[in-house]
Amino acid sequence: MPTADTRTYATGKRKTAIARVWLSAGTGTVIINGLPVDKYFERETSRMVLRQSLELIEAQDQFDILATCTGGGKAAQAEAVRHGISRALIALDPEKRSVIKRAGFLTRDARKKERKKYGQPGARKRFQYSKR
Repeated sequence: MPTADTRTYATGKRKTAIARVWLSAGTGTVIINGLPVDKYFERETSRMVLRQSLELIEAQDQFDILATCTGGGKAAQAEAVRHGISRALIALDPEKRSVIKRAGFLTRDARKKERKKYGQPGARKRFQYSKR
């Protein structure tokens, strides 16, 4: 939903990471938590994941992205930002939905760490059985 200053907002999630993303017409600048993308995401793979949905619709240099991330690790945050960017792109242009959906960028990856159970050392692992 566009706001008064023509920014489009969307929320992206992955594991326990949450990204709030604002998309506006611009030159391709990406700012995450007040830092340029190169400073915030040191790994090239995280930066590549972040730009996947923009590259898919060939709009790398058409939008400025402002995002705030909380929770999770850097890799999950990158995927959360990608999810948010994809949702914002759909809000701007609903015709791109089928292309982005087919690539799997609109599906929220809900896999989280399974909780540890009582009487066990971990979520699935059991203590060694002793017959005698």
